Amino acid sequence: MQHDACTLPALADVAKKVGVSEATVSRVLNGKAGVSDSTRESVLTALDVLGYERPTQLRGERARLIGLVLPELQNPIFPALAEVIGGALAQRGFTPVLCIRTAGGLSEADYVGMLLDQQVSGVVFAGGHHAEQAAPHDHYRLLRSRGIPAVLFNASADDLDFPCVSTDDMTAAGQAYTHLASLGHQRIGLVVGPEDHMPSRRKLAAFTQAATRGGAGSAPVEHALFSLEGGQAATTRLLRHGVTGIICGSDVLALGAIRAIRRAGLSVPGDVSVVGYDDSAFMNCTDPPLTTVRQPIESMGKAAVALLVNQIENMAVYPEELLFEPELVVRGSTGRPGTGSAVGALPPFCTQSALVLESASFRTRRHGHPGA
Repeated sequence: MQHDACTLPALADVAKKVGVSEATVSRVLNGKAGVSDSTRESVLTALDVLGYERPTQLRGERARLIGLVLPELQNPIFPALAEVIGGALAQRGFTPVLCIRTAGGLSEADYVGMLLDQQVSGVVFAGGHHAEQAAPHDHYRLLRSRGIPAVLFNASADDLDFPCVSTDDMTAAGQAYTHLASLGHQRIGLVVGPEDHMPSRRKLAAFTQAATRGGAGSAPVEHALFSLEGGQAATTRLLRHGVTGIICGSDVLALGAIRAIRRAGLSVPGDVSVVGYDDSAFMNCTDPPLTTVRQPIESMGKAAVALLVNQIENMAVYPEELLFEPELVVRGSTGRPGTGSAVGALPPFCTQSALVLESASFRTRRHGHPGA
């Protein structure tokens, strides 16, 4: 609920929030001179954050608030993205407003309505309904009709008319398949998200192309919810096809795959190799460390903020997709089929310290490749 911004409690609350005197807040609310632009913006932003209405003469001005709408925070890729985007927005003088969709909680459309009430300057959507062909999209069209800038993170439906920042999903799936095939795997399966999920569709298309080129007689595919349990259930079904390598559409799905393999009495990578996607936090600390395809989150997050701010500042921004190059990160969850050895297994007569140095050198070379 919003409150009248002219009351004394509002003056005290806003002054405390910004760290200025009540007299300074009063001058801003009454349009008086003698207040710097930065202080004035801070006062107006504090009004919006605290839920107070702006005075009538100031309501035509948008707050320097940016909505960041995420599906969850349990998947570590989303907190990492929020950190990058939040930091980039703060550097440009904007305040991020984090909106988390939860089961049984507020929907994306609910959050969009709330953000519009707060006079936001723009919205960034990540892992949202824009990536689901069958999901409701009316709230995106509402933003467009109101002239509110927005940026979509990762592949979206074709008709939303907003700029999009994405990892090249087809390249990512191709990198994972080529890696497993180079190790000698011939029976490779794929676990991705729901059938209407656009990034999953792209990964599936690339996987099918790679399997056809490689002459694979069988290339089983399973769709799952993006959760550890979803990955486990989908992998249990895949194992019935006798796969020796599994490509997953997220690191969380990959962790579920590893659990399913072990519960089937098999080992990773001795019996089945697993490749994830994201390279989210702590994937180098799992058992075994997860081979995965890294999304360049920092570069993508900063690009999304730049696209959004350009729209806010009325610079020309085309509703097109920026594709960023993924990077295969090879760790211990992949190896040659049926040998029980990982790619980075310790060679005979090699000391443990030599392996660490070799691994460090490999990762340094990897980091040297700039993202697209």
